[in-house]
Amino acid sequence: MSVVVYAETSEGNFKNTALEAVSYGKKVAEQMDLPLIALTVNATNPAELSRYGADKIVKINHADLNSFNAKIFAGIVQQVAERENATVVVVDSSSNGLYLAPILAIKLSAGYASNVVAAPSSIHPFVIKRKAFSNKAFSHTEIKSDKKLIGLAKNSFGVFENPTTANEEDFSPEICSSEVRSTAINKASGNVSIADADVVVSGGRGLKGPENWGLIEELAAVLGGATACSKPVSDMGWRPHGEHVGQTGKPVASNLYIAIGISGAIQHLAGVNASKVKVVINTDPEAPFFKAADYGIVGDAFEVVPKLIEKLRDFKAQNS
Repeated sequence: MSVVVYAETSEGNFKNTALEAVSYGKKVAEQMDLPLIALTVNATNPAELSRYGADKIVKINHADLNSFNAKIFAGIVQQVAERENATVVVVDSSSNGLYLAPILAIKLSAGYASNVVAAPSSIHPFVIKRKAFSNKAFSHTEIKSDKKLIGLAKNSFGVFENPTTANEEDFSPEICSSEVRSTAINKASGNVSIADADVVVSGGRGLKGPENWGLIEELAAVLGGATACSKPVSDMGWRPHGEHVGQTGKPVASNLYIAIGISGAIQHLAGVNASKVKVVINTDPEAPFFKAADYGIVGDAFEVVPKLIEKLRDFKAQNS
């Protein structure tokens, strides 16, 4: 038996969520006294996973797998899981992971637990801790099936180096047909994506127009973060829909989330509640976001943000 982790890549490089999933998988494997098998698809440097505890790395290289397809990738993970006699399979909670996991659970006849935030508190029975009620609570869930599928929540467990000497093995899977085809892939511009960012700076209608978005971009650049926006902003065409965060957009689980000129509708708060530290800048002291934020500044963004950028630049200059 074994623990299998699917380590997702982007343009051949491992996402931070993949390294976190491998770190988590290593912990589970140690608890169960089983080897950890890491599966990669078209990875530039598969051996990197040995730094995070993989005992064996199964490598798949295939030109037809450069674009993600949930049905096809679920079939691939299924083949590796069955080949390695996996009792636990771990995937991350990226957008692709959330599409992949339910299909994979059916293929493996596995009990699936999403939004997992910690290593199992018990192996017999198998009990894990999960986020619940839009990240407002936790539940302790028992998975009773023989095979178990875990969807690890982003930034919940952490990335830990645990060097091993991993065996690498090439594998040629059977690739099933799919009715879904990718006709185009439009990527958001910018150096840091919302999904991978530790810091997200988000703007709302309080910015008054797209011409003022330089404030958001400048603050994000100083912090090394990504830019985002509220739903009304993307609906009005000020910013691309790929930057819309919230329950109906992209969920955010960053270490720092800064909301500027965003009142804090319940759908927005539900989508960013998993962020560790939330900061709000708004002129309205009664804005709902202040009740959910860790820190709040009541003030005009056009006065507050430039001063904040100036102070951050001074701080970085003094500590460089």
